[in-house]
Amino acid sequence: MAILNSIRKRGVFLIIIIALALFAFVLDGVINKGTSSPKGETNIATINGTDIPREGFMKQVEAAQRNLGGGSSTTQAMNVVWERELRRILLNEQYEALGLTAEKEQISNSLRTALANNPTFQNEAGLFDEGKMQEYIADIISRNGVEYQQWLDFEENIAANVLETSYFNLVKGGLSTTLVEGEQEYRFENDKINIEYIQIPYSKIADEDVTISDAEIEQYVKSHASEFEIDPQADIQYVAFSEKPSQTDIEDAKISIESLLESKIEYNAVTKTNDTLPGFKNATDNQDFVNANSDQPFLDKWFFKSELPAAIKDTVPSLAINSVYGPFKVDNSYNLTKLIGKKQLPDSVKARHILIPFLGASSSNPDVTQTEAQAKVTADSIRSVLKNDLSKFSSLVETFSADTNSVPNGGSYDWFNYNAMVPGFRDFCFEMKKGDLGVVKTDFGFHIIEVEGQKNFQEVIKIATVSKAILASEKTLNDVFSNATKFELEAAKGDFAALATEKSVDVRPVNKIGELDANIPGIGNNRSIVNWAFQEDVNVGDVKRFSIADGYIIAQVTRRNGKALMSVAEASARILPLLRNEKKAKLIRESINSTVMNEIATNQNVTVKTATALTMASPTIAGAGTEAKVVGASFGKDAGEYTQLIDGKSGVFMVRVLAVNKAPELQDYSSFAKETPSINTSIYEALKKAAEIEDNRSDFY
Repeated sequence: MAILNSIRKRGVFLIIIIALALFAFVLDGVINKGTSSPKGETNIATINGTDIPREGFMKQVEAAQRNLGGGSSTTQAMNVVWERELRRILLNEQYEALGLTAEKEQISNSLRTALANNPTFQNEAGLFDEGKMQEYIADIISRNGVEYQQWLDFEENIAANVLETSYFNLVKGGLSTTLVEGEQEYRFENDKINIEYIQIPYSKIADEDVTISDAEIEQYVKSHASEFEIDPQADIQYVAFSEKPSQTDIEDAKISIESLLESKIEYNAVTKTNDTLPGFKNATDNQDFVNANSDQPFLDKWFFKSELPAAIKDTVPSLAINSVYGPFKVDNSYNLTKLIGKKQLPDSVKARHILIPFLGASSSNPDVTQTEAQAKVTADSIRSVLKNDLSKFSSLVETFSADTNSVPNGGSYDWFNYNAMVPGFRDFCFEMKKGDLGVVKTDFGFHIIEVEGQKNFQEVIKIATVSKAILASEKTLNDVFSNATKFELEAAKGDFAALATEKSVDVRPVNKIGELDANIPGIGNNRSIVNWAFQEDVNVGDVKRFSIADGYIIAQVTRRNGKALMSVAEASARILPLLRNEKKAKLIRESINSTVMNEIATNQNVTVKTATALTMASPTIAGAGTEAKVVGASFGKDAGEYTQLIDGKSGVFMVRVLAVNKAPELQDYSSFAKETPSINTSIYEALKKAAEIEDNRSDFY
């Protein structure tokens, strides 16, 4: 009370303070309008001096996400737009430098090609008609600004494609293959040699006998820097505090659903009397009881045993009618199931029907004008005709039925199962008898149905199930929040891993997170954690709590680096085998004191092997694998000549050429002067590599 009185006395003062705070907040928004980046950036990126403004980029991302569909993330859409904008800017620079433009005739030709198969733009002969296109454009200008803007965007894309094609064709034009290169390709594929060789494998020397220092690996990384560059990365470790129900919550949920079994007496404030509310055991309207008390609505259908949930399939079918099974737990719910019916039904049915739609029915098309009442009269009239003469069924199907799928079959559907059709249609076909004829209303209209056949009768049951989700109580939620907050505060001052062990929570490490990554293993899509890990004012060792859908994550940054070269630890897996083989090759060479192949083979305890029909195009040696360096050196020798010792991929080799079989001369090598393969991607990647790109996306997403 003392605190409340103090607030009342200072009410005006507090209002002024709050007002000033709000004013400062609004003023800050005005001053920083147009900037959502913590660094004050207004551009998503700058590419070779060309800015990509934030506002336009974000609108494109929103549009892209809509186009990608509901399952897509903002990050996916952002990456699509980024690649599109990057490509546009880099290629536009090239067009401007070369003076390339998309001529009107080129655009017109591309439009003709793109629209050739669209009926909207075709004449009576099925050919593209320029006049039809102009009519279409005039029409959308007059009636719909949105469609016209879409057309302008389409034309812009066509023009961009024309420019892109022209540019890449220019580049390819300067890369044509000559006849000399054609002859060389012919020789690579068809000149052959036979050899004998020895191979002293690197495996002869144990890995542990060759020492590679961290300094050697580091030096290799530096001397091959372009192969080992990595973008900014961060490592984190985290613990999760899940808002899952406690054991007490689970027990309370069981007690709660058990209370629905028996009838209970409640005081009625209106009638001033006690009312008896029937429990599930005594409920006479099971559908009403389920819909009033269950998280899942009543499902009015018959179940074959194979369709029943595993938790009840072996128990409920054997119960007496109106008996209740449960409570039983399935995943995160408690359930009660009552058996309310048993009967025999076929597992498949053959039936034919005539569908009469009405205005507003699911299947009705714009041409349907008859009301529901009129459609019912039509359906009843057709049934009367068929009752007197079933032979007219097929002709009436063709005249009246709106179900285009069954009309070609005389309205018939062959042997469909119980769940194949909508409920009303299903119930008539499976619960009536063969030969029965009737009218049934569904969401699609009125069906005149004849049951043509039923087979494989078996027992089915109808059940009513009350299902209640097991939810975390307010106390549990508060406890989880409290525990997560305490962990965050204590971890910020102490040892994260030791504290996790003390609190019996699992620590999960996540390594090599990229600055633009969105998915975190074990957590899912969470840009907020990634953004935090890369903020300039966040240091290694910092800890922060994050809210997620089902609880909290307490994360700690354990490592972070800017754009750099791989560490020794990261690069060693790739480099160790290379450096190790270099040293092994040196040791093997030092152990050889002869230049004669047979002597070397004897001293090194290896055999002389042969390989035939080797080509430069396919440098695989039988018994040794792919050895391009060895085969290449061998092609440089004449028959009878030896190579020097060669350090191959798998060992040290010496080769003697046994025979050189040159392919016959050709008068024309043009068929081997292969066209330059598609290099569009290579050109674009080269432009990207050469570009100066200031990428600020991580400041906004």
